[in-house]
Amino acid sequence: MISHLDDDAIRASTEILGNGGVVALPTETVYGLGASVTSPTGLRRVFEVKGRPFDHPLITHGASLAILDNVGENVSPIARKLAELVWPGPLSLLVPRSDSLDPLVTGGRSSVVVRVPAHDFFRRVVEALGSPIAAPSANRFGRVSPTNAEHVRSDLGLDVDLIVDGGPSVIGVESTIIDTTLEPPQILRHGGIPIEDLELLTGVAFAEASGGSRAPGMLASHYSPRCAVHLAESQAQADEMLAQFPTGSSGLIDAPSSLAMYAATLFSSLRACDDKGWLHAVAVLPADVGLGRAIRDRLQRAASPT
Repeated sequence: MISHLDDDAIRASTEILGNGGVVALPTETVYGLGASVTSPTGLRRVFEVKGRPFDHPLITHGASLAILDNVGENVSPIARKLAELVWPGPLSLLVPRSDSLDPLVTGGRSSVVVRVPAHDFFRRVVEALGSPIAAPSANRFGRVSPTNAEHVRSDLGLDVDLIVDGGPSVIGVESTIIDTTLEPPQILRHGGIPIEDLELLTGVAFAEASGGSRAPGMLASHYSPRCAVHLAESQAQADEMLAQFPTGSSGLIDAPSSLAMYAATLFSSLRACDDKGWLHAVAVLPADVGLGRAIRDRLQRAASPT
């Protein structure tokens, strides 16, 4: 593990990535397990380390809006507008992929998900490497996403060549994903930037996803701790649920009144349930608006049977 403030951090990261290795990198959303998109060896290692199915696509990260044309083609005007308005930031865009992009990145699909992270260190690594970085969350597939470097070390240990400690993730939930290949654009995953904000910025009404899974985070069961997660719509309902479980075997997931704080601490709180040895964890769902939609989405998938 190395601090992102270390003078050698960028050189060490790019050297490993350039030689087909994998590096856990900080972003403003969650930590990512990165490989160069030009390295088939590195890309395969990402899937193997995570235990991720090879048909499940990865998000490709760039340092600027140029990523749209580096790995995409025939990019729609709405995709370019969203990128100009939000990037760098917690928004990923599904666009038609370039034939030059390794199909490992896209799970064999004809589209690719792209993003420019707001974490300065990540963008500097991309620039120094000279190629985009494909990076899913740096945890075992289907489990709780990591929001600090210790989460990554706990999950992946020596399977990762390097972990860069960039401090706690500020947003704490993954990016919002929009399919810009359709009209109207579809919301494939609620995330770090609320849909209401995107609609206000663009004047476009986005549709909810329909059809099969074509982007990360669309599986019914995901973000799961080892304990069973139960969902309540109110504190009173949560208290009733907790009363049904044996003393000491369950607890309430912390739900700060601030949606931003709830999102930022959600994955740490889910991990804490396992650390405490709970068999059952109860979460009070926030209102289904703004950032609350992303929090509800993560909790609902965490509560779904594996």
